[in-house]
Amino acid sequence: MTMLEVTDLSVSFRTQAGTVRAVDKMNFSVAPGQTLAIVGESGSGKSQTVMAAMGLLANNGEVEGSVKFDGRELIGMKSGDLNKIRGQDMAMIFQDPMTSLNPYLRVEDQMVEVLMFHKNMKRKEAIDRSEEMLKTVHLPDPRRILRRYPHELSGGQRQRVMIAMALLCDPKVLIADEPTTALDVTVQAQMLKLFAELTDKFNTALIIITHDLGVVAGLADEMMVMYAGRVVEKGSVDELFYDPRHPYTFGLLHSTPHVQQGRDRLAPIKGLPPNLTNLPPGCAFNPRCAFRFDRCVKERPALIVREHNRLSACFYEGEMTEHDMEEDLVHDREKDVAAT
Repeated sequence: MTMLEVTDLSVSFRTQAGTVRAVDKMNFSVAPGQTLAIVGESGSGKSQTVMAAMGLLANNGEVEGSVKFDGRELIGMKSGDLNKIRGQDMAMIFQDPMTSLNPYLRVEDQMVEVLMFHKNMKRKEAIDRSEEMLKTVHLPDPRRILRRYPHELSGGQRQRVMIAMALLCDPKVLIADEPTTALDVTVQAQMLKLFAELTDKFNTALIIITHDLGVVAGLADEMMVMYAGRVVEKGSVDELFYDPRHPYTFGLLHSTPHVQQGRDRLAPIKGLPPNLTNLPPGCAFNPRCAFRFDRCVKERPALIVREHNRLSACFYEGEMTEHDMEEDLVHDREKDVAAT
């Protein structure tokens, strides 16, 4: 059973520099109890994908394609009908809880408002439900938390409050945008454990947007890698971690700090993400790719099905090693030195 289905979703923005296509022909689905991770650098289109699905794009944004929640089309839905779904059936945890929570209202008022609007609860019933949900996200002394303003809470406490607010109405789809950003590693581990508990307890379909592959490894079932607005690889987390088939996925994995005997430095992805108003010809990743060849510069690879039903958009089919990346970086440094 599919709870959220996205088909050929494209998102464009009108800017002074021209039209920016932030998301290009995105396709994915997520089922109850499943966790999908959307991974990529800043500007790759991760957040705009889910903002479009939630109907929260900026005024200069335009959407094409289809987003169906439980069989109902969300693109073009009237705002009143969409508001009934947002917060109740679909909920989103935003990246920065300090800016997402209203600094002028106590936590109690903000949580109670959600329940009174979506569930038509009386205030006393809504307060009890809010306290119960704060216990669910393992916040001690929930009555005290309810009386606090956001600035009186720690970063981890605010993040838990945001999760509790998102879960108040038992949503069927939960979207978390960079949920562990700016949290220390201990709190991050607690958040990941909490998400795993919640998906198991409520059978919620969870979408995690992140650039932190450590989050993906410990939580997600499937991983979708985005670059310059397009999906470049998609498959199970185990397959993509242990056998990546796109150089960008390979680069992300090998530019992530981890303990490994004999490895004393990172192998970074060279260069910067492209300007979306002026993408390079061929594959958008080719200027940064250590495995590119002539075809990559002339032709854009399609996202096609590989073995085990995984998807990849790359012409290169050989083995990828860290040595190849390091050699490519060395050659670039030699060119820079020669040029000076």
